Amino acid sequence: MKIVWRLGDVTVRDVYEALLEKRKIAYTTVMTMMGILEEKGHLLKNQGEKAHVFRAAQARDQVESSLIRDLVNRLYDGSAKPLLVHLIESEQISRAELDEISKMLSEKRGGGA
Repeated sequence: MKIVWRLGDVTVRDVYEALLEKRKIAYTTVMTMMGILEEKGHLLKNQGEKAHVFRAAQARDQVESSLIRDLVNRLYDGSAKPLLVHLIESEQISRAELDEISKMLSEKRGGGA
């Protein structure tokens, strides 16, 4: 999905070639996975000149919001605080990221930077 979101309208070959830059993968595997994503409603398919052209059914930010909301609801009973505490304590967030988040919080509160 990351490749589809990054490139926009894609063919199976487009995705296959993008994946090949990072790892070896069979064309048929990519074709199968894209078919599954289409069946599940994550990809939309149109007939192009020579091949089917796929695009994401939802924007990346919509999918991310939905997944994060679901994660917070399932694991943390709707509270994001335990997730943030876990990320900080497990050092999943860098100092630079923490500074950026702190700046965002200040701006959100109207404090500016």
